[in-house]
Amino acid sequence: MAGVGSAVRRLYLSVYNWVVFVGWAQVLYYAVTALLDGGHEGVYAAVERPLQLAQTAAVMEILHGLVGLVRSPVTATLPQIGSRLFLTWGILWSFPETQSHILVTSLVISWSITEIIRYSFFGLKETLGFAPSWLLWLRLVLFLLQAGHHLIKFRGNLLPFQKLDLKSELHSFVVALLICRYSTFMILYPTGILSEVGLIYIALPYIKVSEKYFVKMPNKWNFSFDYFYTCAIAIGVYVPGGPHMFTYMLAQRKKALSKAKTA
Repeated sequence: MAGVGSAVRRLYLSVYNWVVFVGWAQVLYYAVTALLDGGHEGVYAAVERPLQLAQTAAVMEILHGLVGLVRSPVTATLPQIGSRLFLTWGILWSFPETQSHILVTSLVISWSITEIIRYSFFGLKETLGFAPSWLLWLRLVLFLLQAGHHLIKFRGNLLPFQKLDLKSELHSFVVALLICRYSTFMILYPTGILSEVGLIYIALPYIKVSEKYFVKMPNKWNFSFDYFYTCAIAIGVYVPGGPHMFTYMLAQRKKALSKAKTA
């Protein structure tokens, strides 16, 4: 029974990771296409539905941690997913005035690139049934990138592949790609965080004027809620929260790279 349970777990996590990967790939594709075609003003309209679906699907990761399907600590997963859901639904969807700002573009691109890398790796991990070394994963990615490059360069002529020394090319690029794989967050995390904080700040005047999600007294619950001050407090939370998460990811990077050196 344990073997069956493990197989079901792997199947479920494999499907989950690849489905969400496809969702984020759509988000990035639509965002870049809209950006090139009409500028940043049209990015949100192009990505709204896939962004909402892909980001909301991340709620399952909290449940995965709670029930023990994955080892990721809920204490690290919850604030990150919570903040993203807050931006997705509590800011961008709730206050359309923010949707045309250029920070939406930096936010969406930062999120989507990060998640495409993450979900593709874990999807591969669950599909194969074991945790491949990061070096092996990068070699696979490199092979696909090199194959695509040469297919484009030679317009479908497969003969040039006979001239490729894949082993040599892998050896030349693998170190750079390994560093890139664990260093993208060093750029994407700050751009994502700054975009999140900026969009919340931009939304504050619209929140105050609209009084959306406000609960005023008197009422039968004898309770009041001010969404404006809640969002202002949320900005303050990013001050200690952002560096804490960044430090956590630096530790994960160090751990992963040390494992790769011994793989």
